[in-house]
Amino acid sequence: MVGAPMNAKKIITYVVVAFVIFYLFTQPTAAAAAVKGLFDGVSTGAERLSSFFTTLVSG
Repeated sequence: MVGAPMNAKKIITYVVVAFVIFYLFTQPTAAAAAVKGLFDGVSTGAERLSSFFTTLVSG
């Protein structure tokens, strides 16, 4: 029973990877839009964090 959580984690990982591959092949435009949205969100967050620290340091 000690190895059960690790096996479940591996199975979930494989299912997620399979779903991502399936999504990429069946909906490439939507997948590209999702990735673009993710990168836009990360970029916006980084810009806001940078602005925060710049304001904090400059007083």
